Amino acid sequence: MRPTIANMVLTAALLAAACNPAGAGSLQVEPVLLDVTAPGAASTVTLRNVGTTPINAQIRVFRWSLVNGQEKLEPTTDVVASPPAVSLAPNGQYIARVVRTSKQPVTGEESYRLLVDQLPNLTQQKNGTINLLVRYSIPVFFGTPDKKSPVMAWSLAVKDGKMFLTAQNSGERRLRISDLGLRDANGRSISFGTGLAGYALGQSSKSWIAPGNVKGFGAKGSVSVTAQSDNGPIQAVVSIASR
Repeated sequence: MRPTIANMVLTAALLAAACNPAGAGSLQVEPVLLDVTAPGAASTVTLRNVGTTPINAQIRVFRWSLVNGQEKLEPTTDVVASPPAVSLAPNGQYIARVVRTSKQPVTGEESYRLLVDQLPNLTQQKNGTINLLVRYSIPVFFGTPDKKSPVMAWSLAVKDGKMFLTAQNSGERRLRISDLGLRDANGRSISFGTGLAGYALGQSSKSWIAPGNVKGFGAKGSVSVTAQSDNGPIQAVVSIASR
């Protein structure tokens, strides 16, 4: 099972705001990231129902990795949510626990995603009410106090007319990347968006496909990579390789 990760919360929130049917966007979850340092093995999330009708929510944990530069979610029993489902009365709230149950000591940093889904209200569906349901995808990290900081190496390659930008993180801690862009020697720019571009997880590589027409981009020399991260601004210079 490989649920979509990027922009889940933003998309759901925009749909709810635009249409505003009864029961839409009733579920709120915080915090938006969990970061647990050993010997700690647990944290909590708070679920709130800000609507006027009861709602049910499902809570699941998936192991989060990068395979061939792309994000992958897999079922896991190493970290669990307790309880896995909750019912919330109007204006009610519930505090759920996220617990690392694995007996193996943490090495470096482990990455997971907590998916919290508002479940369909069958009664409202029978009455002809439209439900826009919300999914929250929350990063969860378990790490050692001495985990190595991110060490980044950037590369750019062209294959079958597409341009691939790759960030290789040889450190153990993840790096959150936003406002990612490229600029070549001719002043031509490529933007990967103004918001979150993704995470370069520890000991992994993250890849992006450049949007739009990339023909001739970077033909006369090196390319500059710029971005923002939770460690500060990113600036790198790369050359384009064919592959």
